[in-house]
Amino acid sequence: MHTSTSPAAERSWRTGTAPGALPLLGHVLALWRRPLKFLASLPAHGDLVELRMGPSRAYLAAHPELVRHILLNPRVFDKGGVFDKARQLLGNSLSVSRGEEHRFQRRLIQPAFHTTKIAAYTTAVAEDTRHITDAWQPGEIRDISDAMHALLMRVAARTLFSTGLDENTVEEARQCLRTVSHGIYKRTVAPLGIMEKLPTPGNRAYDRANARLRQIVADMIAIRRRSDEDHGDLLSTLLRAEHPETGQKLDDDQVLDQVVTFLVAGSETTASTLAFVFHLLGTLPEVEKRVHAEVDEALKGRTPVYDDLPALPYTRNVITEALRLYPPSWMAMRVTAHDIELGGLPIPARTMILYSAYALHHNPELFPDPETFDPERWEGERLAQVPRGALLPFGAGSHKCIGDVLALTETALIVATVAGRWRLRPVPGAGLRLEPKATLEAGPLPMTLERR
Repeated sequence: MHTSTSPAAERSWRTGTAPGALPLLGHVLALWRRPLKFLASLPAHGDLVELRMGPSRAYLAAHPELVRHILLNPRVFDKGGVFDKARQLLGNSLSVSRGEEHRFQRRLIQPAFHTTKIAAYTTAVAEDTRHITDAWQPGEIRDISDAMHALLMRVAARTLFSTGLDENTVEEARQCLRTVSHGIYKRTVAPLGIMEKLPTPGNRAYDRANARLRQIVADMIAIRRRSDEDHGDLLSTLLRAEHPETGQKLDDDQVLDQVVTFLVAGSETTASTLAFVFHLLGTLPEVEKRVHAEVDEALKGRTPVYDDLPALPYTRNVITEALRLYPPSWMAMRVTAHDIELGGLPIPARTMILYSAYALHHNPELFPDPETFDPERWEGERLAQVPRGALLPFGAGSHKCIGDVLALTETALIVATVAGRWRLRPVPGAGLRLEPKATLEAGPLPMTLERR
């Protein structure tokens, strides 16, 4: 390791090299087999760590200031490379577009996520949760991870479409999403882009699921275009969105790409966060007791609504700490648009730059005792001690997740609804098994249901 000074900032950066590179593969096998452990180990080797992706040299930005520099300079650090692989599923949506196209889309779509819209979208979230959990029976064992994915697909469908998708189609869309999610990460780290081109059963299933999911959404858009009725949901908002200066609207293909993106982001990531939250509450009785007391005091037995959220600060802290410990968007990548200097090192154009929320969130220099679940990190003086940019569950800058407030709102409403009526107890011997895919998932989580 050596120390160098970056002209971009008045400080010295530690730079180093990741150990354990294999001939030809480099660190691809480590990213494939044990990505979380490998990424979390890299900050010990420097603020900027060199690694190999097959024959290519890449770098992990392991310091929050370097990560912020990357995210706040999208023209320098381009969403190319692996993001191009995501276009099969997400088209040219906000999550993968870049440059002027991204700025156009974000300005057009941003009003759809205004606070007043979010309040309207989430009106039925607690009702849907109550409806689903009314079918639960005390003493029953349920896979809470699967239950949350099913619930969030229902919530996402309601938020996007309000009406029009029957239960069978919602479930079919959910299964398509699961199939696609399972394949995205392997395509991301596969060297040379060879694996996704092979006619394997997994690749064929991925292609079928992708095509069917997009067809379901295209059919809904066609129905709405014919009726031209405003249903007050996200799809209606997208169909009517106009650029404030030019009056330009999204065409059907653009709306399709945005809706598929929101389905992926709005169901997969939030469902995973909820599964982690309920697992943590089930294994930490003192934390669970505080959440239950807060929910009982704020709601007094009724179903929560949007206006109740300010009365649930500890519940919000629990969700924030779950996002720190298990960030759904656990790793992302950029590509340098031209020759640059980063962390004091010269980096050639077209070099892959990685950053990992998981590595940041588990760095003991940023979060003392990082493996301990501690919601009180987010209170008072302790909150002020968290370094800027150290918490990164939704990204930053112009490419920050546009639906972050909606996701946090849905999560809090669902946690409060379930916690007001149920205790969830992990089945003995069924431990947490992290599954890093397109998002970080909890894997199967069988839990015993207890009525409060």
